[in-house]
Amino acid sequence: MPARRNVPARAPAALVLTALLAATGCAGRDDDAPAPRTESSSAAPHGYVEGAQEAAEQQSRLLLADPATGDTRVLDLITGKTHEVAPVAGATALTGDGRFGFLPTADGTRVIDTGAWTVDHGDHVHYYRAAIRDVGRIPGGPGTQVRSDTAVTAVTDPAGRVRVHDRTGMERGGPGTPRTLPGTYTGAVVPYGEHLVALSAAADRPRVVVLDREGRRVAAPGAVCASPRGDAVTRRGVVIGCADGALLVRESGGRFTAERIPYGEDVPAAERATAFRHRAGSDTLTALAGARAVWVLDVTDRTWTRVATGPVVAANTAGEGSSLMVLAADGALHGYDIATGERTARTGPLLTGPPDAGADRAGTPLVEVDRSRAYVNDPAGKRVFEIDYNDGLRIARTFALDMTPALMAETGR
Repeated sequence: MPARRNVPARAPAALVLTALLAATGCAGRDDDAPAPRTESSSAAPHGYVEGAQEAAEQQSRLLLADPATGDTRVLDLITGKTHEVAPVAGATALTGDGRFGFLPTADGTRVIDTGAWTVDHGDHVHYYRAAIRDVGRIPGGPGTQVRSDTAVTAVTDPAGRVRVHDRTGMERGGPGTPRTLPGTYTGAVVPYGEHLVALSAAADRPRVVVLDREGRRVAAPGAVCASPRGDAVTRRGVVIGCADGALLVRESGGRFTAERIPYGEDVPAAERATAFRHRAGSDTLTALAGARAVWVLDVTDRTWTRVATGPVVAANTAGEGSSLMVLAADGALHGYDIATGERTARTGPLLTGPPDAGADRAGTPLVEVDRSRAYVNDPAGKRVFEIDYNDGLRIARTFALDMTPALMAETGR
């Protein structure tokens, strides 16, 4: 059984990547969009994506929204410019998939193409930027869960019905016509390895099943996940939070397995991990462990670590070797050594007023993390902080906004 570590209360080396520069065309409201492409498609370089400009570095952007007023913006972290998007009033959540943002409302789920994304080929990476576009609405109101990979987007409604959208349609600027899968499922259906990972609709003992993209069952690892809450895709597989810990669903040699990663002891329901946050591409996940601690799940080592932090609002980490970043109730961002639980760094107060001041009920401050920076939204102060977590949580930049960033998701990763 994997060990569970209780602790009270190294930054990774910079990843050096080279990408080929390719001038390509796009259209839209992006002031930094490139000129139209004139070469024939046969001359397109490896990794070329129609309608986009390839860049030498990650093209990070933040999608920001205020459910109360509908104000919606895309903040380009390369240029520092803010782009206005058509209002999205009444959004109940914001889910990002690295390029698109999904905002469920009473009238359906609004889809925003932020025009920034990364294509990872394993041995090398391509970074792209394109126009920011309003893709429109897809079916699905409050409670809708959206999960994507590079080929499809799976939209699961509160009743467990699933619609699968071809990403090509969204990339071309429209939601397209989804296909509805047969049956119903528990929790979010997650695209993974050209398949879909799901939990059966059994009320008391949902079981892991693997579907093809048409919804046909192709594998049933047999693992039960009681009281499922939270999921994440890592390089090691799909992680699903359960009452006794987590399940890791993975594929190897065409065979799907579901491995249990238990807490190691009984954990009260109020202190279980129910929503995971991590850096894209990382195998280290974080989740709140009630109101005064944070769980860190090392998927590689199959271990849970509970870090006692005191009153916590949000948490995240850049991954193996990095510190745990905790946005505390005092409004400051704290850094913790995950192995020892010792606090290693602290900023001054970042939040204006109490942690939930100015934040709509659909959104609270959070910590987004990429390969070199972290971002913290201050809804009441109408600003976002950029944090250099490799330099003692130094505040690198502060972005003043003309709206309340109650919801935030980073794209381009």
